Amino acid sequence: MIAGPGSTLWLLRHEIRLTLRGMTGKGGKRSRLGLWFTIGSAAFLMLAVGIPLGLVLRDVEVPIRTEFALGAVAMLTVVFTLMLSQTLSAAVEALYQRADLDLLFSSPIAPDRVMTVRFLGLAFSVTLIFLYFIAPPLIPIAILGHPEWLALLAVLCGLGLAASGAGLLLAMGLFRLIGPRRTRTVAQLLAAFIGAAFFLLTQLRNILGGERSESVFEQTVNLAKNPSFHPPPGLTWPLRALVGEPLPLAALLLICVAVFAGATRIVGRRFAADAAAAAGASRTARGRKPAAVHAFAAGPFQATLRKEMRLLLRDPALITQVLLRVLYMLPLGFLLLRQAARGEDLLLPGAAAGLSLMASQVAGSLAWITVSAEDAPDLIACSPAPVRMVWRAKLAAAVLPVAVLLALVLIPLTVLSPWIGLVAVVGCAANVIKAALLNLWWQRPGKRSEFQARRKGGFFVSLAEFLLSLLVAAGTGLLAAHFVWGLLPLGLAACALLLLRRSEAQIGAALRAAS
Repeated sequence: MIAGPGSTLWLLRHEIRLTLRGMTGKGGKRSRLGLWFTIGSAAFLMLAVGIPLGLVLRDVEVPIRTEFALGAVAMLTVVFTLMLSQTLSAAVEALYQRADLDLLFSSPIAPDRVMTVRFLGLAFSVTLIFLYFIAPPLIPIAILGHPEWLALLAVLCGLGLAASGAGLLLAMGLFRLIGPRRTRTVAQLLAAFIGAAFFLLTQLRNILGGERSESVFEQTVNLAKNPSFHPPPGLTWPLRALVGEPLPLAALLLICVAVFAGATRIVGRRFAADAAAAAGASRTARGRKPAAVHAFAAGPFQATLRKEMRLLLRDPALITQVLLRVLYMLPLGFLLLRQAARGEDLLLPGAAAGLSLMASQVAGSLAWITVSAEDAPDLIACSPAPVRMVWRAKLAAAVLPVAVLLALVLIPLTVLSPWIGLVAVVGCAANVIKAALLNLWWQRPGKRSEFQARRKGGFFVSLAEFLLSLLVAAGTGLLAAHFVWGLLPLGLAACALLLLRRSEAQIGAALRAAS
């Protein structure tokens, strides 16, 4: 039997099953709903995007020119950095959360086979999300006239292997360099910066200033047309691999497989030893000096607020997972201030809408941490403090950090451009309050370690939160552009929020049913 118990394919099938189960849910009605949504989204991409693109591009050939080659290199670099960010986070998660390697090594399965399959599963989980969004529109394009473009799927798989190998080496290097205690926080922080690296680089001119901000496309075209630019040998090979030329495609895949195989061989059993060390580090209490005795806060609101803020500061590994959204807020804030300082109103409405949307994402993440990820819900439930006061304190702990970040941008923006600043304040406040209230009304108890999977348990609420954020952002942008009918999407968002409201009794009943 090729896929018999203990074989490589048998183990790999188990890893893939765990990955798919983690994406669609652990079973039951929600799992089936997630599966049907996944299938429906892929079908929509194929029919609504793939077929029209296939008809338009049926007679189009990609020219092998310098500007297109530079664009292909830039695109592959972006995909690789995003994959590397996810791989680094997944490797750290495997080190600190999945404690099954001792069990696998005690079985009669070869340890090298166990580690190879574990790393292949890591590469599969990283690559799957890219294949999900690219394969459905690409398949009709290939059927309607460009079958050689299916090489893009092979290139994505190769990049997934290379990024997995690089991420594993980076995680192990951090583990050796700074030890198990600091690796989790530093690695997740590094993963956030790597994931946003390309976006921050493209916005560097906006952040640092300049006479004129060029897009990446314009910069690429200008570089290719520059007579002093001499393309290095092999610059066109990534583009040739993407369009299906056999030799460049084979060379690219060979390099990616070699990186993955080398990383697997280097890391090997060290990964298991490091995982055991990480588990021991998380259980061992660090010696601390006796804490100073502080006076009790004046009232349950201040006590709860102080407690939530301390818990946030004590968990930097969790905060780093929110940091990626903050990194996307920074260029938008700089763009707003630069355009307002110059009196240029063209990009201000769109930037104000984007800032409102990013604020909603950050506030929603922090609200889930403070409300749904409570470590001692029973203790709070039996306390003499009114539950509404406790909830208000938790929401305040989620909103205050976002308000401080926004104030750094919105206060000078209001001084430079009063109307844009006022609209941006209203839009950001509306989206932050909306995100906080939805996470309170539709709270889903969970653990802080489940932060990345927090949306799987409530797909409907997550979708509603996203759609309401878009409505508020659209209204913010329209009002900033002096369109009075921008009040329409804001009104629709307010009505929908009222329809989603839950009373205290309904929240309690839902929490009892979930427990």
